[in-house]
Amino acid sequence: MTRFATLRLRQTEFLWGSRTYIMGILNLTPDSFSGDGLLNQADFVAAALAQAQAMLDEGADLLDLGGESTRPGSQPVPAEEELRRVLPVLRELRRLTDAPLSVDTSKAVVAAACLEAGADLINDVWGLRLDPDLAGVVAAAGAAVVLMHNRSTPKAAQIDPTLGGRYVGIAYENLIEDIKRELGLSLELAARAGIPDDRIILDPGIGFGKTVAQNLELLDQLDAFKALGYPLLVGASRKSFIGYTLNLPPHERDEGTAATTAIAIARGADIVRVHNVRLNVRVARMTDAIVRRGQG
Repeated sequence: MTRFATLRLRQTEFLWGSRTYIMGILNLTPDSFSGDGLLNQADFVAAALAQAQAMLDEGADLLDLGGESTRPGSQPVPAEEELRRVLPVLRELRRLTDAPLSVDTSKAVVAAACLEAGADLINDVWGLRLDPDLAGVVAAAGAAVVLMHNRSTPKAAQIDPTLGGRYVGIAYENLIEDIKRELGLSLELAARAGIPDDRIILDPGIGFGKTVAQNLELLDQLDAFKALGYPLLVGASRKSFIGYTLNLPPHERDEGTAATTAIAIARGADIVRVHNVRLNVRVARMTDAIVRRGQG
């Protein structure tokens, strides 16, 4: 059970347990694994704004902007390039909408600039463990943060030309307990920096340093993380464990994603991060009607 009843981001109040919230993905990159990177568009800012508005119209509760791909085997980009991709879209979105805006980054300098430009949430796939200055930036801004578990290493990435990247040979003594323990390290970093507990969301990191089998096990046992007392975000959308399970490329994984959304909600997810907002809003509403009867 989540220890904190609500999280307010601008005019949106997230009432944990009442329903599932939908985070729409805006990939401001040229090389997204899912094939929806917007940077190659002739006017990528206009394309991003149009996609953002469509997601909000379809029921997204918040948007997650990312300027650096984190797919298996991807190469890091300099902070300057990440900001060149994200800031123009973020600034325009902040002018056009009061919807909560998240930025997917692990760099303190990027987070600081984006929070100043109007971001409300930092989604850190390294759980404050990559850049030692990031926790302080989040705390100083009073922002919310997603702390994700991650054991990704380039040498463990295996790339298939059709199905994309996956991780192999990742060893855990006990998958669930190891992830809980390592999320605890991120929580300690947040506490030391002064980030309030009620501004923290946890993500067990599906697809990040886990094999196909481990991702399936993690999703099935997601409810084990509720004991930590924080709201849970799950980002399984179109990821390679779906592709390898169904033998399908990224653009054919929406049905598989819908299954992961339903299971994640049944196991306690509070937010699902997705590419296809319309489909997953419908899945979430139906699943909520089944599993959240009388809640909220």
